[in-house]
Order: sequence, then C-alpha cells, then structure tokens
Amino acid sequence: MEKTVIEKIMAPVSRFIHLEYTSGLVLLASVVAAIFWANSVYHDFYEHLWHINFSVGFDDFILKKPLHVWINDGLMAIFFFVIGLELKREFMEGELSTLSKATLPMTAALGGMLVPALIYFVLNKGTDASHGWGIPMATDIAFALALLSMAGKNVPPSLKVFLSALAVADDLGAVLVIAFFYTAEINFTALAIGGAGLVVLLAGNIMGIRSTLFYLIFGICVWIGFLLSGVHATIAGVLVAFTIPAVTRIDERVYSDKLRKLSYDFETDIPERGKLITPKQNKTIQNVKQLSMAAETPLQTIEHTLHPWVAFGIMPLFALANAGIIIGPDFLTSAMNPVSIGVAAGLIFGKFAGIMIFCWVMIKFRLAQLPEGANWKHLAGVSMLAGIGFTMSLFISGLAFENPVFIEQAKYGILIASLLAGIIGSLTLRKIKVE
Repeated sequence: MEKTVIEKIMAPVSRFIHLEYTSGLVLLASVVAAIFWANSVYHDFYEHLWHINFSVGFDDFILKKPLHVWINDGLMAIFFFVIGLELKREFMEGELSTLSKATLPMTAALGGMLVPALIYFVLNKGTDASHGWGIPMATDIAFALALLSMAGKNVPPSLKVFLSALAVADDLGAVLVIAFFYTAEINFTALAIGGAGLVVLLAGNIMGIRSTLFYLIFGICVWIGFLLSGVHATIAGVLVAFTIPAVTRIDERVYSDKLRKLSYDFETDIPERGKLITPKQNKTIQNVKQLSMAAETPLQTIEHTLHPWVAFGIMPLFALANAGIIIGPDFLTSAMNPVSIGVAAGLIFGKFAGIMIFCWVMIKFRLAQLPEGANWKHLAGVSMLAGIGFTMSLFISGLAFENPVFIEQAKYGILIASLLAGIIGSLTLRKIKVE
C-alpha cells in the first residue's frame, strides 16, 4: 500500500515513538525541563502555575482544585488505571499468570520493597519524617526499561521480561502501600458511592457489556467517590481496571474462518473499473470491522489506546509539575539530611541488596531459576536499575509528607539515587561480555 505524503513525513516520528526507550527519553526531557524551569528567572511562574485553581461541575456540584491536584489525583488516576490493566493482563496470561513464571520476579519485587523501606525507617526512626518509608520502595519502569533497552546486545530478552514482571509486581506493592498506609481519614458516604460504582461496573462485566462509554461514565463516578472519601483517588483507577472485560466474544478459529470468507466475498466483487468500492464491498468491510471488534478484548483495546497518552502525556506532565527541584550551590549540603539519605540509600543500596538477596535465596533452594541466558552479573545490573524510583517515588513523597521541607528533601534523594542507579546499572550491563 502506497503511503500518503503526510504518512511519509510522519514515518520517522512514528518509528521514534515505537522505540522501547522513547518514553523514557521523553520523561527524562520533562525532568530536565522542570529542573531548568524551577532554577531559572521564571521560578515564580513555575510555582504559581501549578497552584492555579480549575473548577469542573455545575450548580452545587463543583470540584475546585489546583492544577497540581488535578494532575496528581486526576491524570495520575489514568496512569494507575493503565497499571491496573497491565496487572490484570499479566495475572491472566502474562509473566505473573503461573507460579513458575511469577515466583522469581514477585520475590525479587518483595525484597526490593522491604529492604529499602527498612533502611529508610532505621535512618529516620523517631522523627517526624519516619512516615516516608514507602518512598524508596518504587521502581520507575519507563526509565529502567529505557536504559535496559539501550544496553543492547549485552542483554538477553529474558532479562527484559524479568524486569517488566518485577516492575509490575512492584507497582502492585506500591498500590497496596498507598491504599493501606497513605490514606487520610475516610468519608464512608463518599466511599460507598465509589463502591456502588464498582458494583455497577462488575455487574456490567458479568452481563457482557463491552461499551467503553459505559466503563468511562461509571469509572468517573468511582473516581469522584474515592477522591472525596479520603482514600487516594488513584486507587480507583486500579480497581476500575480490574472490572474491564478481558475475554473475546468470538473464538480465534471461528474468527479466522469468517475473516477468510469475508475476504473472499470482497475479492469476488472487485469492480472492473473505477476507484470506488461497491455497496457490497462496503458492507463486507463493515462486517470485518464488527467481527474484529468481537475478536478483541476491551482490556487490550483500552490499554493499547491509553498507553501512548500515558507515556507521552500524563507521565511527562507529572514530571514537569513535580520534579522542579532547586539546585543551588549548597545542593549537596542540603541533601545531607536523614530524609534525603534515607531515600537515596534505600533506592541505591536497598533495592540492589533486596532483589539480589531474595533472588539468591530462591535460586539457592531451587525454588526458581535465573532468567534464560542471564547470569548473576546481568541480575546485578537489573537490580541496580530497579533503584531508579523517579515517577512513583515522587508520587508517594507527596502522599507521605505534608511538610514541604520533607517533600523537597525527598526529591533530593530521589534525584541523586535515580541518577546514580541509572549510571551504575547501565555501566554494569554494558561491561558484560557477550558469550
């Protein structure tokens, strides 16, 4: 099929977007932009922008929140919704679908959460900042996978699968931590409204409703209920994701047989002259569309649709709004505090030690095996890359602390740790000789 002029112009852009590491590069650009902006002469505008109030609603039903809240509680709910879709897919037929597949990455994720939290808690025990132990537990999958992809031929494919599965399990752990430990006082009336919305969505799933609009409308109701309840609104995104249907309406073989018949019908009615298709061909095309929709699962369709919006819109915007760290001449001195040290030590040393130790125990007792084609050096490099906790760590720091000083100190630790973990992990993987 010959490409149009606009398709030829956009082809390089399309190829760039579909590279494995592109989303990580865009996210990095947003982080750099936020830091430069926050340290420029436009610093005041940067701070003021995120506190501009936006209102949505009518009459007495109005939600009025600063832009920063709309991003962190609204757009990030979509981010967590996509995480929920990924979790459901992985649990159904992915790398977490069987015990043999899930054992090593789930165990690695557990070690990569417990040890960093313990290190932070020990360094901040008895202080007002002790509640921030959840900050170094998270892994930023976009950055980690981007750097792993750029390690090239030194990385066996199984290692990327392992890191992806570990990050998905890590995301599940982060969601549970947010739900149980970073939830404010609960408004049970609002929570009941959100719960009722979930019941409607589950009922719709059971009855076979596959309309995206149906899940969108009641999903928003769930989000509003959770937002007003005190339970963080992003949890609603994960819960709604688990109500999305994940089955097809037609068997694969039946789909293939019917598609061949429709293709034959289309071919036999090709006009001898003219560029327009016949009415019969047009009807055949519509039948192909309906058949293909029946062969798709709403879960995979929605995930595929939202993923580029999350990767190239929501996450970069979140980084732009939250990564504006002031870097003055006394930056390193300012980072010498229990919060920054606890976060940095947890991400760099805790993640590495937790993943390696828990994996060693599982493999030592033959409860799991190293990823195919990988050795302990590969695992060490991936364990270090898991210390890149940028997006999720920034998000949790905003939940853990109300004191802006602690939030800023946590950002120092996140920035330093993510930078060092990325550099050390990448160099470790690049130095491994290909056998």
